[in-house]
Amino acid sequence: MIATPDGGARRGAIERSSRHSPFLREAMAKWPEITQIFSDQGAEAAVAAALSEEGDEVARALRRRRHALALAVALGDLAGELPLERVTTLLSEFADAAIDRALTAAFAERMPGEAARGLAVIALGKLGSGELNYSSDVDLILLFDPETLPRRPRDDPGEAAVRYGRRLVELLQQRTADGYVARVDLRLRPASEVTPIVLPIDAAISYYESSALPWERAAFIRARACAGDRALGERFLSEIKPFIWRRAIDFGAIDEIRDISMRIRDHYAQGQAFGPGFDLKRGRGGIREAEFFTQVQQLVHGGRDPALRAPATLDALAELRVAGRLEPAVAAAIGDGYRALRTAEHRVQMIDDRQEHRLPSAAAALAAVALLDGRADADELLASLSGHVAAIATQFDSLVSERGERLSNDPDILRRELEALGFAGDEAFRRVCDWRSGKARSLRSPAARAAFEAMLPTLMRAVGAGPDPGRALNRFSDIIERLSSGVNLYRLLEARPQLAGLVALILTHAPALADQLARQPTLLDGLIDDSSFALPPPAPELAKKFLAAIAAEPLDGALDRVRQMVGERRFALGVQLVAAHRDPIAVAEDYSDLAEAAIVALADAVTRDFARTHGTIEASELVVLGLGRLGGRALTHASDLDLIYLFDAPDGARSDAAKSLSATDYYNRLASRISAALSVPTAAGPLYDVDTRLRPQGAQGMLAVSLGAFDAYQRGEAWTWEHMALCRARPLTGSATVRAKVREAIVAVQSLPRDDAQTRADSAKMRAEMARHKPPAGPLDIKLGPGGLVDLEFAVHTLQLTHRVGLDPRLEVALAALVEAGLIDAGADPDLRLLSRVLVVLRLVAPEGMEPVEQSRALVSSLCGYDNWPGLIDAIAAARERIAARWAHVKGDER
Repeated sequence: MIATPDGGARRGAIERSSRHSPFLREAMAKWPEITQIFSDQGAEAAVAAALSEEGDEVARALRRRRHALALAVALGDLAGELPLERVTTLLSEFADAAIDRALTAAFAERMPGEAARGLAVIALGKLGSGELNYSSDVDLILLFDPETLPRRPRDDPGEAAVRYGRRLVELLQQRTADGYVARVDLRLRPASEVTPIVLPIDAAISYYESSALPWERAAFIRARACAGDRALGERFLSEIKPFIWRRAIDFGAIDEIRDISMRIRDHYAQGQAFGPGFDLKRGRGGIREAEFFTQVQQLVHGGRDPALRAPATLDALAELRVAGRLEPAVAAAIGDGYRALRTAEHRVQMIDDRQEHRLPSAAAALAAVALLDGRADADELLASLSGHVAAIATQFDSLVSERGERLSNDPDILRRELEALGFAGDEAFRRVCDWRSGKARSLRSPAARAAFEAMLPTLMRAVGAGPDPGRALNRFSDIIERLSSGVNLYRLLEARPQLAGLVALILTHAPALADQLARQPTLLDGLIDDSSFALPPPAPELAKKFLAAIAAEPLDGALDRVRQMVGERRFALGVQLVAAHRDPIAVAEDYSDLAEAAIVALADAVTRDFARTHGTIEASELVVLGLGRLGGRALTHASDLDLIYLFDAPDGARSDAAKSLSATDYYNRLASRISAALSVPTAAGPLYDVDTRLRPQGAQGMLAVSLGAFDAYQRGEAWTWEHMALCRARPLTGSATVRAKVREAIVAVQSLPRDDAQTRADSAKMRAEMARHKPPAGPLDIKLGPGGLVDLEFAVHTLQLTHRVGLDPRLEVALAALVEAGLIDAGADPDLRLLSRVLVVLRLVAPEGMEPVEQSRALVSSLCGYDNWPGLIDAIAAARERIAARWAHVKGDER
């Protein structure tokens, strides 16, 4: 809570400073005008006055300004007028300005008239995040560009850069009668013990791309260009961004942060226990652990979510909370503790303007810190901090908990351990021994084997608790064999035991997902917390995300990027399904929205690329029409896409390229390329199978037809079954105007007068032919079998065409209208939903057929809303009997 301006609070701050801080007492004597302005007008006015201080040359001016600012900020802080964030911002902004001015002076001394170009100052640590301490080093990396750095004719670029760097450091940290500006630490640069203090930018980029240590990623979370040639600095940071923010989670870097923290705890053992002498920065539950805890969360999630890359600790905690990556209570505990500890650290540093992080051990010195802070005594100060230290320590300990469990190397002990984990017989024993032989490519490096051994107990426990451990191990063995490098996956599974349970579920029950995971293990990155199970966005919003992601990509890059994004989301939807997080019907709608977004994004990318060569046709558009399960928003994991391409163009229209194309040629070529973009496998894998045989004239017809030709064909030549197919047609691309135009044309065709008896006969004949050519795969084929989903679809579409009622591509919407019209019974909808759930689940659990293995039947039953398999089978049989009766009634074949 920040105090409102109050004369008593200001007097108290001045009095406490005079009594308990030698540094502030001396500063008030040196700068009485600053103290008076603070007393009369408040902290911000005192800060403004301090920043106006000048001297007869740069070094003196900066020192005077720093000294005056230290006084103004301290008084405002102690009076409660300046919150921690404002204090650290003021100190950081001054440091930025001082560094920039000192560098400009260094250039002016050697190259008068030259701007400080070709040399960038990168701030890291607390200056990088804008959180500079009251008395702190500035962590800098200096980079230069040999091509643009101003230098004397005989100067080597590297030597000239080092001269500028040395002079910069001297101007900032050399102590004079006026004090110093800032202590400079250049040790965070690559190989600081052997490299010059200013590095060529290309060499630095090469280092971070190929040779950097994992801990350096965390350091660059808080990096920014703070002075000098900022454009050069921004270029450097942009180049190394993929090194810092990786989409695939690198638990090796996270382990490195854990190890650093534990080494700090060991090295500063005397300051670990809370009480007098406690190290506020490096102690257990201290500032460093609050920062490391936050940075670990950023490294885990920031590669996939740029909003989480805030450099300042408090800002990052807020973003992590908003994004659902941290529980609000955890974010609050870390944030409140961080504020309290940073404030106490500032009080310690205000005593003598020293870079000190420990609470004093001596009773009198600790009392002085407490009294400066406005506390009654040292006990009150310690009591105010102890809860925060404990809260931070608890959260950080969850990251560094010992995970030393390993499966034994002794064969007899290993057999007993595996048996205790739920593995009967020798199969699991042989698997483990085979993995330990190192034959698999993913287990050949020492780091991979160490990560694998650390992960193995967690995974084996999760697999052993499943319904078919042997089957799951076989599939995991396939993943191990196919991986080129398994270190990251093994570390991920060790670090997230709940994820190992999810992997076991996938391996046991979802072969389609297991195969996808084997091809792309990084898919697990998106499933490490419950936020991955959030509701996906609707199709238009998802399409916008895809379009934004590929906007700057060439076409081949766009194809790969969309395949990657669709693969990740389709995998996540499948996991949500088998993990019982979503209703299968909702997942089917999400599968459909995902396909629609991919179609919209790739149609746009292909159209833009096509136009570069073939131009455009004014006042024309291509519409992709989705039919079947896509049109009805009822896709499964394995569904293909039924598409028709239509174009709307003026008569005689041609493209405006040098080699002009007619609208028919133009849009047929474009449609062919869109189909290829959707269906051809690339380096990123497959996307969808596309079926365009529902177009006019089928496989013999043109791939794309004009809307007028389509309408004429449907009115004059189309078969009844083609009108039935239109019952689930939905425009997916094009402007709102042209989509409405296409939809109106489809409804007009569906509403044409027709011979109802002939329509019923045609429907029955078509269904019989389908049954002959595509017989059911087995007794549980609830799509093609008697009384299955196809029979229900035929019944609905026949009623739609003969009664012109419920003309909506979504079956559930059409059924509601038909029920209201008294054309079908109300039980049709729950029967549709039951069989739809079963189909969606079985396409994932039993992709090779419609009969799940015995071990998966309980899961299938549960996902479909039943307690057991016999209960589900009975419900399916009853629903199919009712659907068969409905279809018989509709086609007039009741007996």
